Amino acid sequence: MPPKKAAKEDKILLGRPGNNLKSGIVGLANVGKSTFFQAITKSQLGTPANYPYATIDPEEARVIVPSPRFDWLCEAYKPASKVPANITVFDIAGLTKGASTGAGLGNAFLSHIRAVDAIYQVVRCFDDAEIIHVEGDVNPVRDLQIILDELRLKDIEFAKKYYEGVEKIAKRGGQSLEVKAKKEEMAIIEKVIQYLEDGKRVANGDWSSKEVEVINSMLLLTAKPAIYLINLSERDFIRKKNKNLLAIKEWIDVHSSGDTIIPMSVSFEERLTQFETEEEVAEECKRVGAQSVLPKIITTMRSALNLISFFTCGPDEVREWTIRKGTKAPQAAGVIHTDLMNTFILAQVTKYEDLKELGDDNAVKAGGKLMQKGKEYVVEDGDIIYFRAGAGKN
Repeated sequence: MPPKKAAKEDKILLGRPGNNLKSGIVGLANVGKSTFFQAITKSQLGTPANYPYATIDPEEARVIVPSPRFDWLCEAYKPASKVPANITVFDIAGLTKGASTGAGLGNAFLSHIRAVDAIYQVVRCFDDAEIIHVEGDVNPVRDLQIILDELRLKDIEFAKKYYEGVEKIAKRGGQSLEVKAKKEEMAIIEKVIQYLEDGKRVANGDWSSKEVEVINSMLLLTAKPAIYLINLSERDFIRKKNKNLLAIKEWIDVHSSGDTIIPMSVSFEERLTQFETEEEVAEECKRVGAQSVLPKIITTMRSALNLISFFTCGPDEVREWTIRKGTKAPQAAGVIHTDLMNTFILAQVTKYEDLKELGDDNAVKAGGKLMQKGKEYVVEDGDIIYFRAGAGKN
């Protein structure tokens, strides 16, 4: 009799589980955060002020996720209702050196960062005598280090307090399972503190599932995925050159290895929002020889949050639903309605590529491409799904 296969351990992801995850725009004061927020959300916060703490309470907006698949499905089904996917973005006030000890409005800002699930870090790489820099001059590597240090120091402080609480239980002694578990937790927290003291972001570490469980319970600032937005002048962005880019990449390779760097120009993106039609935007981009990177910024963040899409399609509605990677079919059904999850029978799944190739649902079915999947099916990005459930909850 052949030996049983070892059960495959599901990899636990860093961060808060969920489908409605939030991204925060972070950086020093006067680096272009609020103007970027206006451009990406197509909303107005008034004229961004040229002084620190111009944004006090975080502004919030939902941003539609660019999706060629959704656009094609809408063309194919011509539904009465079209509902795209979105992500929530917060504009968080600028940090300053010493924020971890309460300088400026540090404690409030850091609590706002703790409330989001991922970070857009805006780094200033443009010179402008009319826009003051809180550190006196433009030095992006120094600014990167300031932000990292402030978040790290706050995490170290929080982790040590968390450790004290765990240690109190472990010191009770005895051989109970709780005491044993707390001792193991203490060892993990010690490892995390050492990692932070070595100058690294927790998000970039290689952690076991057990370690991730502990890290997630601590809600650490540096455990959040980060995307670095390098804010260039419009001229540098169009010519794809800036004297600081190599130094920035070298710093990120050491301190935030594996995280994405996206050069952009907030002034260029903001200018594009002034045009009234997409045709005018396209004409301007053609004229200057550069494209907006906002779609890339949005989709890259969605990927960093381990979010994927499935679709429900029909003549009444085409909708793009957001789930976390690794979600099984019943839980995906629950995103639509909890009754669908509780009374789940099966999922009828069509691959987007098959539908696009064959043309319509009848051709997919005739070609044997319509699949019946049960409770253990892990939904894949781009699946088109019709859920069957009990008590008529289809």
